[in-house]
Amino acid sequence: MEGGSTEKAVMVVGIDDSDHSTYALEWALDHFFVPFPSDNPPFNLVVVHAKPTPTSVIGLAGPGAADVLPFVEVDLKKIASRVIEQARELCISKSVHNVVLEAMEGDARNVLCDAVDKHQATMLVVGSHGYGAIKRAVLGSVSDYCAHHAHCTVTIVKKPKIKH
Repeated sequence: MEGGSTEKAVMVVGIDDSDHSTYALEWALDHFFVPFPSDNPPFNLVVVHAKPTPTSVIGLAGPGAADVLPFVEVDLKKIASRVIEQARELCISKSVHNVVLEAMEGDARNVLCDAVDKHQATMLVVGSHGYGAIKRAVLGSVSDYCAHHAHCTVTIVKKPKIKH
């Protein structure tokens, strides 16, 4: 055994309120945590939710935007705590208890890359929304951005399409 056995690789999983991100978290747990003894998984897990800023949600702040902002802020806080709570429950259901859950305000692309740097993660896992080309061009794909800018291995988990 080499030096400090507590120095374990860190995996960051980015989550939002979509079932794509839930699937990505579940995939990461099933592949990197469930098969190992619960007290000794290969990674320390950090789950990060990027909470959008109220202004980014409203878009251009026109007249009346200031009146709406507090309500949007409350909504975003509710969503963030629900997202974090669901992630916590999912981890517990898979017997993964040693997990850091954090909600950071900002653009998901920057938030996730910053989290990788802050935690010196060796792997980032994100879900793929499967947007069409136009929506992706407008929104900018978080997974594409992270794949190019995060200083670690990036795993993009695609939710399989259900065949009818």
